[in-house]
Amino acid sequence: MSAPFGLICALTMLCAAVPLGAAPEDSDGELVLTLDDAVARALEHSVNLQKGRITLETREYASKRLWAEVFPTISATAGIGYQNIPLFTASGDRRMGGEYFNYSTSIGVSLSLSAGIPQRMKLLSLAYQQELLSYEDTRRLLEIATAQEFYALIAVKENLAQHEETLGLAERQLEKHRIGRANGLVSEAVLLQSRLTVETAKYDLSAARSAYSTRLGVFLNSLGLALETPVKLEGEFHIRRVAVDAEQLIRDYLPRRPDIEQQRQAIAKAELTERQNILDRRAPSLSLSLGWQGGSGSGGFTQPYADSIRGSATVSIPINPWIPGTRDAQNLRSDKSEIERALLDLKNTEDTAAAQIRSLAASLESSWESLEIARLREEIAGRSYEYSEQAFLNGSMEALALENSRNNLASARYQLLTSELNYQNLVLDLARAVNADWRQFSGGSL
Repeated sequence: MSAPFGLICALTMLCAAVPLGAAPEDSDGELVLTLDDAVARALEHSVNLQKGRITLETREYASKRLWAEVFPTISATAGIGYQNIPLFTASGDRRMGGEYFNYSTSIGVSLSLSAGIPQRMKLLSLAYQQELLSYEDTRRLLEIATAQEFYALIAVKENLAQHEETLGLAERQLEKHRIGRANGLVSEAVLLQSRLTVETAKYDLSAARSAYSTRLGVFLNSLGLALETPVKLEGEFHIRRVAVDAEQLIRDYLPRRPDIEQQRQAIAKAELTERQNILDRRAPSLSLSLGWQGGSGSGGFTQPYADSIRGSATVSIPINPWIPGTRDAQNLRSDKSEIERALLDLKNTEDTAAAQIRSLAASLESSWESLEIARLREEIAGRSYEYSEQAFLNGSMEALALENSRNNLASARYQLLTSELNYQNLVLDLARAVNADWRQFSGGSL
């Protein structure tokens, strides 16, 4: 792809992953699932993609056999009959009769030619191009959606680790309080508060594990894996800043957005349909037919063989479409209106897409500012907790103040994790908005 976006995107995010292929297992028998593995499985398992592939193959088959539009209609018939004919005398007495078998065969070829056939062929080719674009867009959106869910699970997994660390801090603090209580240095109220903190941390960890398990199960189902499959997600956040110029992105990438290309194809389809209808309804059409018929005479197999050949050529000249106000004339007028509406839809789609890119670029910049604040807050909260713990051990701080300091640290870490995930999703949303391969964002250039 072209270089401008590489000059615009300074640095971006990375996700540790192994090359595509069968996901390996670790020493514990867990399935090691990387981002690329997850995307590959999602593409393979998607029912919508499978259905789209079937439709695409049907469209491709028709587009490569356009000669079928001018292929004549061929028919063949064969038949055999039985007939019993009685004969009577003048007085009405039956004297003799006859039994006869007869047969007939025929072959016919007919062909209808109209001036709109070339337009129908172009419409078939256009239908394939539309389906191909739709399939590729569906595939790309599925990849991005899978990547976003993978990163979300990584974030939840890191949040679990933070809950475990919080619980560990609380348990170590409880042990210190028990020792202090045994030596008469800590009150019973402080010890009870410490126990409450531990139980609260256990509850939060249990709830987080349950939420992670539920979300992971839904994700595994979308990949075609059983819910009970032991899985280890392998990946982490490496967030780096992405500086973008929205107007440059609009100039370079807006025309290649799938929705805009689809709207252009809708305009082309409306124009081809109008020309086809004009030629089909107003231009003369030619019908050719040729047939051969053979069979036995009335005497059955014993009669001489008789056959015949027939042929015809018919030219039809329509009149109604040339008369203003008739139903055919109104239909042709409606076709022109469809083109005008499609042009307006294209303008509206372009405006909406440009606004979306500008909005994402602005959100990306503000999100980075929030991320920097979250990082600074987490750093300050970490130092504050260290000082608070030391002050509590020295007897210059109460247990409740230490608890508040620990909660502030947990809140700051969670906010930082949420900010990183939001920034990650915004970058992927921007890749989708400019119709770029999201994998190339990891390289910092397009």
